[in-house]
Amino acid sequence: MLGVMLGALLVGAWFLGSDSALTPPPPAVTTSTLNSGPESGAVTVSDQGSGPTVTIDAITVPPPGVWIAVREMDGNNLGNVLGAVRVGGPRTNVSVPLLRATEPGRSYAVELYRDDNNGAFDPALNSVYVDFDTGTRVVAYFKTVN
Repeated sequence: MLGVMLGALLVGAWFLGSDSALTPPPPAVTTSTLNSGPESGAVTVSDQGSGPTVTIDAITVPPPGVWIAVREMDGNNLGNVLGAVRVGGPRTNVSVPLLRATEPGRSYAVELYRDDNNGAFDPALNSVYVDFDTGTRVVAYFKTVN
């Protein structure tokens, strides 16, 4: 009888130990938001006039380089990619031609991607470039001023 009671006590403790109230919640899913995370020095872009191209002030990543993608903002989230260009290493004054021009008074972002070695940009296939100092992906924000 003592064995049955001890067994019941152990089973009860096991069930209480697996109570969901005692289990920590799963990690929250995060999305890209305007000015989230530490700034990276890997890309610099200034506010600029609207138009069919975006000028990147400086890119400081080492060879073999990255894809520079210009994205529109959807509220505080990254939206559609408007254009991308591949650079092989550090450069200044990089012009990114766009499929659709930027509009006056709007916010945009520049995001860096690694190349998957096929020579074509595809945000679904190319991985996001991560700054090893900050541990976050490299995104710089800018606005159109006219």
